[in-house]
Amino acid sequence: MWKFLYSLASPKYFYQWSGAWSAWTGRLAAVLLLSGTLLGLVFTPADYQQGDAFRIIYVHVPSAFVSLAIYSAMSFWAVLVLVWRIKIAGLMLKVSAPLGAWFTFLALFTGAVWGKPMWGTWWIWDARLTSELILLFIYLALIALDRALKDPQQASAAVAVMTLIGMVDIPIIHYSVNWWNTLHQGATLSAFAKPAIDTSMLVPLLLMITAFMMVFVSLSLSLARSELIWRDKKSRWVQKLFSKV
Repeated sequence: MWKFLYSLASPKYFYQWSGAWSAWTGRLAAVLLLSGTLLGLVFTPADYQQGDAFRIIYVHVPSAFVSLAIYSAMSFWAVLVLVWRIKIAGLMLKVSAPLGAWFTFLALFTGAVWGKPMWGTWWIWDARLTSELILLFIYLALIALDRALKDPQQASAAVAVMTLIGMVDIPIIHYSVNWWNTLHQGATLSAFAKPAIDTSMLVPLLLMITAFMMVFVSLSLSLARSELIWRDKKSRWVQKLFSKV
């Protein structure tokens, strides 16, 4: 089992299998995005209180969900970097931070657009909104730290340490609506409770969440492959690979 996992982390084998997975998840993301968009915008009825304004949920909630999922994955890769010094984990840290920043920005932007008609303001220093904004700053700090250090191994280690420190913000974001008096609504989806929305609204939401996750997987693998080729351009396996082209 461990031998198999280590083989997946080998730069040569990672480049081989990640290409197929990047293409497959990209196609799946396209199908899910189209299906979720059609169901959410055309076939799902308007909300009895918010009307059609609620439909922004199909971008806002998936963006927020994926922004947290990316950081959680980065924390796992950070442990792999610091404990086992796995090179591919460092690559995934590097390429995931900008993607996480974009998803976090999209969650904040769509939240502001949604908040204007619902709350009467674009922004309020609500616990959920503020902690999500802090997550964006953490992502930006990780990007800046990685680019400030020229040595890839040193940069991976530094980013890994900072990632684990910033992990404290994730439970704060998740539980903020329960810990503090907040304008932000409670969790729409919960692993231990019945969904707070009707099935006709839930299905396209789940499709969009899965689609956004597949977008991240496809883009992160594609970016990691490109970064790997650049870093290992002098290695024998890369030179052999391009000698066949």
